[in-house]
Amino acid sequence: MTAALAAAAGTTAVGITSSATGSSTATTGLNPSQAGDLTAARIERRDLASRDASRVDLNLEATRKAQADKAAQQRAARLAANATLTQRRALALAAAKAAAAKKAAAQARALAAAKAAAVAKAKAEAEEKAKVRVVLPTTGYHLTAHFGQAGGRWASNHTGLDFAAPLGTPVRSVLAGEVIQAAYAGAYGRQVKVRHADGTVTSYSHMSEFDVSVGDNVAAGDKVGAIGVTGNTTGPHLHFEVLLGGDNQVDPEPWLRDHGVNP
Repeated sequence: MTAALAAAAGTTAVGITSSATGSSTATTGLNPSQAGDLTAARIERRDLASRDASRVDLNLEATRKAQADKAAQQRAARLAANATLTQRRALALAAAKAAAAKKAAAQARALAAAKAAAVAKAKAEAEEKAKVRVVLPTTGYHLTAHFGQAGGRWASNHTGLDFAAPLGTPVRSVLAGEVIQAAYAGAYGRQVKVRHADGTVTSYSHMSEFDVSVGDNVAAGDKVGAIGVTGNTTGPHLHFEVLLGGDNQVDPEPWLRDHGVNP
């Protein structure tokens, strides 16, 4: 009966009519008890459907929540990955900057050291140049006449020191100074005079050529000419004189020794 009622509750419309006299009739022919059972079945069916719908809603909500949680986890994972990548890039950039700064500092130190070395070298060279340096006026020579020596070859006693050497042997300034004469000087032949810092003048005569001009600055050892036979001479030699203050002739031999060279 219950199954029949449940089936009827799903497929058959049932009507109950009460008259003024209290008598009841059913359009389906069900008595009141069956009608009540049918109504109960319908209510139960509605409740079951409602519970099923609630379960569906709960399952759908759980699914949506799970999907949202998964999406949130994926976003969090992406954010974490991006943060890690950003951190790695920042570390790499910082390392590159540190390496560049270290390289720049090393280059700056090397440049400073090079500049300091150049300054020190220039200073040493300047100090070396500033030192009074004296050299002999020629090489490969032998002395043939000394200062004050008498003889028929000169109008008065000999005024210098004669260095006999082969023709063309270089003649060099004994000290740094300025060329004040480079000309033919009668009996002295081709003659160069150099004035030095203390006012002393050295003279080089009988040369075969001039290698300097008036106004030139020369260092000790710079070539001013070459051994020759110009002027009053009996053979190739250099007539070398030292004139203190430019006009006071002195013996070149002790003067050269006093300046550290021995002719």
